[in-house]
Amino acid sequence: MKKGILFVCLALLGTVACTNQATKADSKDDADIVKDILKKGAKLDLRSFEWTRQPQSYTLNGDTLEVVTRPKTDLWQRTYYHFRNDNAPVFQISTAEQYFSFVVRTDFTGSHHRFDQCGVVLYLDSENWLKGSVEYENPEFQHLGSVCTNQGYSDWATTAIPADVKVMWYRLSRRADDFCIECSTDGKKFSQMRVCHMAAATDKIRFGIYACSPEESSFKAKFSDMQVTECMWKAHDGQQPDE
Repeated sequence: MKKGILFVCLALLGTVACTNQATKADSKDDADIVKDILKKGAKLDLRSFEWTRQPQSYTLNGDTLEVVTRPKTDLWQRTYYHFRNDNAPVFQISTAEQYFSFVVRTDFTGSHHRFDQCGVVLYLDSENWLKGSVEYENPEFQHLGSVCTNQGYSDWATTAIPADVKVMWYRLSRRADDFCIECSTDGKKFSQMRVCHMAAATDKIRFGIYACSPEESSFKAKFSDMQVTECMWKAHDGQQPDE
């Protein structure tokens, strides 16, 4: 650990609570957990995830993660706004597995300021990433949407949902270098949000969760019920590829 980084960690009965000012976690070359889960029925262990930039604080208790966001943190690249934001914390594992789905339940009851957000993410580097979340807008509505960033340019596709929705499930699926994000209010019936191609996702990728507050705000986001399954995004059964 680098000098000058404040790191306070309490481990008690399986609970880890941390507050720090670290900017980026040291990378680890762990076994491919996703492959183990799919082939051996292993359990997804959140202790195998890594932070790329840590939040203001977090608590990891078994299979539940609570994150307190730091103000003025976000992910966005260039398009329309012309600014570049690349300081949101992401909590991920890596895999070379080409076909799988990742499911997570998010609880954002504490979101209260414009653009407060938390959700699912696939963060490869500052210019190649994919995220899906609910972003707070005002007491009447919020934005359920996704952003796909390829080669340094972001897009943003959204739909308005009522502001009293405070829980959302996401399912991120991979089929080689193509991806699908789905959402659900009950964790059972999922609806497609986006299908996209990630040019940089040719082999090993990193995926997981993120939370941030782009403006002068901070809130607690809760992530639970994370699991990796066989790919639930089935192969297309309509028009066949061109020869």
